[in-house]
Parts: sequence; structure tokens; C-alpha cells
Amino acid sequence: MKKGDVLTGYVEKCDFPNKGRVVVKDEDKEAVVTVKNALPGQTISCLINKKKHGKVEGRLLEVVTPAECEIMAPCPHAGICGGCLYQTYPYEEQLNIKKNQVEDLVRPVYETFNTGDKDFDEVFEGIKASPVNEAYRNKMEFSFGDEYKDGPLSLGMHKRGSFYDIVSVTDCRIVDEDYRQILCAAKEYFAKEGLPFFHRLTHQGYLRHLLVRKAVKTGEILIGLITTSQIEVNLAPFVETILALPLEGKIAGIVHTVNDSVADVVKNEGTTLLYGKDYFYEELLGLKFKITQFSFFQTNSLGAEVLYDTTRSYLGTMEKENPVVFDLYSGTGTIAQLLAPVAGKVVGVEIVEEAVEAAKENAALNGLNNCEFIAGDVLKVLDDIVEKPDYIILDPPRDGIHPKALQKIINYGVDRIVYVSCKPTSLARDLEMLLQGGYTLDKMCCVDMFPSTANVETVALLSRL
Repeated sequence: MKKGDVLTGYVEKCDFPNKGRVVVKDEDKEAVVTVKNALPGQTISCLINKKKHGKVEGRLLEVVTPAECEIMAPCPHAGICGGCLYQTYPYEEQLNIKKNQVEDLVRPVYETFNTGDKDFDEVFEGIKASPVNEAYRNKMEFSFGDEYKDGPLSLGMHKRGSFYDIVSVTDCRIVDEDYRQILCAAKEYFAKEGLPFFHRLTHQGYLRHLLVRKAVKTGEILIGLITTSQIEVNLAPFVETILALPLEGKIAGIVHTVNDSVADVVKNEGTTLLYGKDYFYEELLGLKFKITQFSFFQTNSLGAEVLYDTTRSYLGTMEKENPVVFDLYSGTGTIAQLLAPVAGKVVGVEIVEEAVEAAKENAALNGLNNCEFIAGDVLKVLDDIVEKPDYIILDPPRDGIHPKALQKIINYGVDRIVYVSCKPTSLARDLEMLLQGGYTLDKMCCVDMFPSTANVETVALLSRL
């Protein structure tokens, strides 16, 4: 094989998150090519575009033969939008793929470094399904752009494999009808007004993002329009257009945020309230949470209840009297508040200051006075906390835990640690250090928070040997 060859092969499996392992035949020889977005059971054609150190990578050209289990995609944007990779697979098969991916990553680490007496099959409890696998998202960040160069205004998601092209996902299936109505109305309004989108190359234009959040339990909706300050626009007619929509939920507020940063991210450089209030409420496991435009909150509310209930059950009964629990990388303090009623004190540490303020406010809202939330980097903050934890909850960002911070966590020597991970490759790496540091993996399971996509959450319980 050489670069530029076009070959056909069978996808024997898919490694996390989307790396298809494709067996191709070149004359009388077989080889394995890694092809992104190639899914198990498919026969695909690919273009060899990288060959280095014995590893070969290819670009997916065509699905020649679908997998036997594949179904008609429920979404008309399938394969075009960069979002839902697995939506042509029945939900049970999606769960199997994700379960196998996590097992492939963690089993070798466990069998190499764990000193407990259980086989991995006794430890790994499989995967828990999301309570709903369509219309499950409570937050969507849509981008303004065009679907092709110099084309009409689009509002939606990035096209698969493209940094610039935007697909108007007017029939997206991972959100409910309210999102679709808001998206269509905003796109039509701004297209009619002739307002330009912010061009990522020239850094000129006005429209950047439309952020829509909706609470599953309360039905409240918060809408954020993110633009540059390059044009002064009267947004009152836009607000009237949105308020006139026959939505099932209730609009709690509409806000306008200015972002003049050249980076393609939603950044707050000043927010104006256009209607209602700049927050709404959601409920999880009997607790109430105030959520603003930029609050971190799990994007699948019903799935979050499964995730957090699993976390709470993994920690189990805390035998020590008035135990101190550290919730590290605590976000808006959801886990901390769920544990507060059975703990002496919960200390949450989070680097995002806005999330910390939200955690404090939510704890007061729920009448919890034994929670302390600290803004700062876990690596540095741990040196300044006077209390010593009896138990630790870890819920780090996708990149996992800094090795120096992880060593400080290990040095506490607590009886039990529960690690909640949104990226199994980071979990596998950190587990190696935890197992070498005197802990054993007692049990672990996956929780599918993101049906149809390649992402999955994992919860692991570790105990001190």
C-alpha cells in the first residue's frame, strides 16, 4: 500500500471515539487501516493518506455495503452534519459499541496494574442506557455561516470534516420540536434582514451563534444570541418573532451577548437582557438548579440522573462519622449537593469561577449549608485546604487529571475514590497511576449520556488496598 491508493475493506471494529479498524486486501496480503467514521460491520472504500511507522490511515470515501444491523437514519442530516455518528445503528447496538470500546481501553490497564483478586469481567458492569435516546439534549449551540462558499445564510452545526461549512439542521432529532422551531425562525428572520455572519477568515460580520437551553423538568427555555459589535442592530423585532412561536415550553429569557474574539468559541464580552430573565431552573434527583447562559450542566438531564445516582451508589454508605467529601472538578456542584445530606461537609473545587458562584447559589437554593465551593486549579488549591478528605469524587474535564494533582489525590490515602469520566482514554491513563498508587478497581460501568454520538461517560469505584 502507498499514499493515494484507493482500497476496499471490512470494518472489524471501531476504537474510541470514531476510529474504524478496517481490514483491506492488497493482492494476496492483508493489512489494517485506521479510517475515521468507518463503523463496525460496514464494507467501505478509503483513500490511503498517511503511512508512518508501520501504521496506515485512510479517509472514508464511501460505504460500499452497510452493516447488517444498520437501519434508516431517523435524521435527514445523517452523514452531512458532524454530530451523530451512530444514528444508523439500533440503540442496543450503539450501546454495545461503546461498551466494547471502554472495555478495550481499560481491560489491559486493569490486567497489568491491578493487584486485587477479581477478574476484569467481575469488575466491569457494562453500560446503562439513557432513559431517552431522541430529543434528549437540554442545550444546543448553533453556528451561523453558509453551507457552501458564498451560499445563503445557514444556522446549525458544522458539516462533517469541515471547519467553515454550516448545515442548517432544521430536523435535528437529538432535540425536541421547540429547538427546531427556534432555529428555523431565527434563520429565516436574519436571512430576511440580510445581516452577515461572522466570517472565520476575514473576521468580518455580525451573527455568530444561537444558544438554546431548555429544562426537561420545568420546560423553561433560555435563548442566547451571540454576535460581534461590528453592526448596531435593533433586536426587538427578533425577540417578538421568537415570542410569537407556538412552543411547548415557556421562554424564560432572551439575552444578547457580544463576542469580538477571533476564536470560534462562545465568549462573553458583555451581555444585554432582551426579555425576561437571564437564567432558568432545572431539577435533578429532587434538587433544584439555577442555570445561566454559560453554566456548565450535563446536556442530558434524564441521563444525568442515571449518572449521578450511579455515582452516589458507588460511593455507598460512608461509615465515618460526619465525613468530609472532596468533589474535585465540581462544575456547578451537582454531585456535591447530592452527597451533602449524608456528609458532614462537602468541599467542591472548580477552576471556572462562574460555575463556583452558581454552585454556591444552588446550594443555598436547596437549603444545604455544609457545602464549600472553592474557585481555582485543583493542582494548586489542594495545598491550601485545611481539611483532609475521607472520600473523594473526581469528575475532571476531557483531558483527565494532571499527574501532579493525581499524585496529591493519591497521597490523601482515602478509603474510596469515585472517578466520573467523559473520555475513556483519559480514564485509562489515570487509572494506571491510581492502581500503581495503591488502589484497586472495585467496579466500573458506562452511562450513555449521548445517544447516536461517539461519546460515553464512565464511572469507576476505587478502594485503598
